Amino acid sequence: MKAPATWLAALPKHRLLAEYSLWSADLIRLADDMARVEPHVDVWHVDVADGYFSPAFLFFPDLVAACRKRTAKPIHVHLMCADAILAAQIDQFAEAGADLISVHGENANAAEMLARIKGHGIAPGIVLKVETPVASAAPFIESIDFLTLLGTRIGVKGQGLDPTACPRLTEAKALIGPRAITLAADGGIRDTTAPLLRAAGAETIVMGSLAFGAPDLAARMAWVHGLSPNA
Repeated sequence: MKAPATWLAALPKHRLLAEYSLWSADLIRLADDMARVEPHVDVWHVDVADGYFSPAFLFFPDLVAACRKRTAKPIHVHLMCADAILAAQIDQFAEAGADLISVHGENANAAEMLARIKGHGIAPGIVLKVETPVASAAPFIESIDFLTLLGTRIGVKGQGLDPTACPRLTEAKALIGPRAITLAADGGIRDTTAPLLRAAGAETIVMGSLAFGAPDLAARMAWVHGLSPNA
């Protein structure tokens, strides 16, 4: 695992970044699917849900440890978990090889957990549900490297982008200001919405079927990387 400052500084700043969500990979042939798309990945995105904080139930530390052996790209673990288990989850995913761990701003112990993540030498991030005011990220803004805004209801695949997603990104961009914090959009990423999210301020998008289902992945990524922040 690289030190946070090293891999974060190495991310391209001149183009839209691509986080590839393993939730959208072929879960039966995960290693093969990772190898297929690896050349186009900036950051791997691993959703972790406890079936309580989020209705989904996925992924686990041993899987991340296995993925870690198969890639040198950074791994972003997004914890959608109840307060009571966050500390244990952070410790386990840190040991498994995560490079970035994000917790939710809705977690009552989020500030404490950000410090715990940083204590592992890992980059910390905050995620906000689509219904949570962007201003609620303000208390954490000096403690994070990533801010991710969900554009759909948490833990449910295949939804359309919420109409508030783009204005929320613009608000978050203003909140971040000159700080070296990467702003990510997660959920509802389609060929019709990616340009809008980029123009609203997204610096990385969490790609699912838009990447894994692309008939020509190289062409799809050339298009993504070419999206303008000033559209």
